[in-house]
Amino acid sequence: MRKRYFFFDIDGTLAAGPVDGRYVPESTKYALAELRRAGHGVAICTGRAHAMARPYMEQLGLADMVCDGGNGIVIDGSLVALEPLDRDACIRVLEECDRKGMLWGVSITDTQERLTRDARFADAVHDTYMNTTVDPTLDFHDLPLFYKLFIPCTVEEESRLASLANVPTARFSPYVLFVEPVDKGRGVKRMMEHYGASLSDAVVFGDGMNDLSMFLPDWTCIAMGNARPQLKERANYVTADVDKDGILLACRHFGWID
Repeated sequence: MRKRYFFFDIDGTLAAGPVDGRYVPESTKYALAELRRAGHGVAICTGRAHAMARPYMEQLGLADMVCDGGNGIVIDGSLVALEPLDRDACIRVLEECDRKGMLWGVSITDTQERLTRDARFADAVHDTYMNTTVDPTLDFHDLPLFYKLFIPCTVEEESRLASLANVPTARFSPYVLFVEPVDKGRGVKRMMEHYGASLSDAVVFGDGMNDLSMFLPDWTCIAMGNARPQLKERANYVTADVDKDGILLACRHFGWID
């Protein structure tokens, strides 16, 4: 048997449903268990922060994960790497936000907490994605590092922030822009190097724009039926939606499981 190494995005790929009601379909749980039983490697590959992705990893009985958009690596259950964003570039973004009167929040720890200086921030982001702590005295110049920035803004307002050209960004809603790592492909390559396996043995599953970075010609790329069109164009195979047994059907299509 040719051993394969599978990397699955979480939201919209492993997990279905709205943000406040995510669930992993039973068919997906079955497929992952069968892949492992067949001797394949199974890992998560997500843009989520390590602290917010680990519950999914543990729920599914997995031990390996690429998290934080490729900047975090978990091997055998241990976090072995977690790189922050470029601090100077983040400072420039936050300074521009202040000059233009725009709200912002920051994540500086491997937790579900984000910090902001303005109490209006929590309502402006329209989410319960993280716990928000308001500190009116917060000075971002004093912070040692940044894992993510959150900027409540429209797409039009985003286009006016020139400093964004020097940081990686992702948008998951019309209300807030995330400044966060978006190089999942780099994380997959680091994991494959750890496994001592050929890149051609990797298989990635995804659905969103932040998965484009791991849809590379080096390995097999599978887009969910609910994936963005740009991802489907780059995929080797398009399966059914996440809530329509997409992962199970793809694994059976390629003969990776019965």
